[in-house]
Amino acid sequence: MTEKLRLTLAQLNPALGDFAGNLAKARDAWTQAKAVDSDMLVLPEMFLTGYQAQDLVQKPAFTADALVKLQAFAADCSDGPAIGIGLPMREGDKVYNCYAILKGGKVANIIRKHHLPNYKVFDEPRTFSNGEMSGPYTIGPARIGSPICEDAWYEDVCETLEETGAEILVSPNASPYYRGKFEKRINTMVARVIETGLPMVYLNLIGGQDDQVFDGGSFVLNPGGELALQLPLFDEAIEHVDFTQGDDGWRAIHGPKARFPDEWEQDYHVMVTALRDYMAKTGFKKVLLGLSGGIDSAIVATIAVDALGAENVRCVMMPSEYTSQESLDDAVAVADALGCQYHNVPISEGRDAITNTLAPMFEGLDADVTEENIQSRLRGLLLMAMSNKFGEMLLTTGNKSEVAVGYATIYGDMAGGYNPIKDVYKMRVFESCRWRNKNHRDWMMGPKGVVIPVNVIDKPPTAELRDDQKDSDSLPEYEVLDGILEMLMDQDASVADCVAAGYDRNTVKRVEHLLYISEYKRFQSAPGARLSLKAFWLDRRYPIVNRWRDEGQK
Repeated sequence: MTEKLRLTLAQLNPALGDFAGNLAKARDAWTQAKAVDSDMLVLPEMFLTGYQAQDLVQKPAFTADALVKLQAFAADCSDGPAIGIGLPMREGDKVYNCYAILKGGKVANIIRKHHLPNYKVFDEPRTFSNGEMSGPYTIGPARIGSPICEDAWYEDVCETLEETGAEILVSPNASPYYRGKFEKRINTMVARVIETGLPMVYLNLIGGQDDQVFDGGSFVLNPGGELALQLPLFDEAIEHVDFTQGDDGWRAIHGPKARFPDEWEQDYHVMVTALRDYMAKTGFKKVLLGLSGGIDSAIVATIAVDALGAENVRCVMMPSEYTSQESLDDAVAVADALGCQYHNVPISEGRDAITNTLAPMFEGLDADVTEENIQSRLRGLLLMAMSNKFGEMLLTTGNKSEVAVGYATIYGDMAGGYNPIKDVYKMRVFESCRWRNKNHRDWMMGPKGVVIPVNVIDKPPTAELRDDQKDSDSLPEYEVLDGILEMLMDQDASVADCVAAGYDRNTVKRVEHLLYISEYKRFQSAPGARLSLKAFWLDRRYPIVNRWRDEGQK
């Protein structure tokens, strides 16, 4: 008689530290698994606590609480399918990233993560100890091996599991998004399947946590690398997958295969998800932002409306004598198109008061960037006052190009709790606006059609802090700036590499200098959605005090 195994895959969105809420989601998934006579419910890596918990896992009370909740959950789910669930577990003075197998009301098996990632956003060796390689465990008629996330990126753990009798690999993951990540992810797992000759279940977390978004996209591979099932990106999903055993081992019966969108839609979905979850998981309901009539604030307002709904977004135009009628008109047009609240709060009176207060100290000195920054900081003060008064989180709107070279005023337009476009270069901001105007999806709460007027996209960018100001007065054209930044940051290229690529050496050196001297600003900047492998914060960690410059070839 042909043996059969049914697994229930739960691609879910936990909230870090919400043990009760996360286990309620797990309990609901288990109930669904029980209803279809599933043999096992599979949950992602660190699902009980959420991921990344960072130094919280070193707090004994945190891991002790997680263990108590795990044991109670196991007892509550004693009369149905087995459960695989990730959590940190303390053993003596060591803490392990574990995957617990619950059966018969008890913790039947514990798998400890062997390979701990220590690159990019990960520094697990800081908080976890390396576990010994674990063997397989029995679920129904099958022997299952569970390489935890990073363990499946190396040959040795999966090969050891196969050599010790594993018949199916079930890999729980908490793998965050970056552009192009899925292709690398599935290609690596295909390699493990081909090497071991075993089918693999790859179950990934979804949802936003601080700057990172876990994108889901879970899948099942049959021996040889054949795709048997594909769950969607960014959405919670519970899917049952059946395996049958034949003469050539276990194979998964084919199930639904979600289609994935292009990188522009994925990036935009990440920005919406990151903001939506950051708000929900921190308890905020509404946001506000300064709407200047420019492209950056327009795309942030659009992301906010798509994430939270127009009724939860307040846009504030704060004009000075340098604000053009075109900017005033464009700001109104954006707010009208999105359907969100709009306020016009001039700063002239406040600016005059500050100027008069400082006049005795500044007497005899020429006006310079100081006076420009007063305007920006006054706007920041007013927006923070509104944030306090209305209980709305302030969004900041600086793109990656500006954040990179410090073209933003600390305590001014950098003020805010979250920045949806922090990892989006200026030229990608333009393209993202064009994409959103042409596309609408059911996960967007904003309206269909053109929500960012064409004039906002096409006009020359300007901060409007002095007469006839343009960004190009202070910076290279954005096509050039972004090209240099992508080489210096994303590719870790040298100045000589940039010159060899056709960029003017003096321009490259100037951009390099601005990049290094702006580090102190980034240390005080709001978090923002991670889209690339060189996002500011955990991906790219540079000292503030740094005299080194790349002199290279003259």
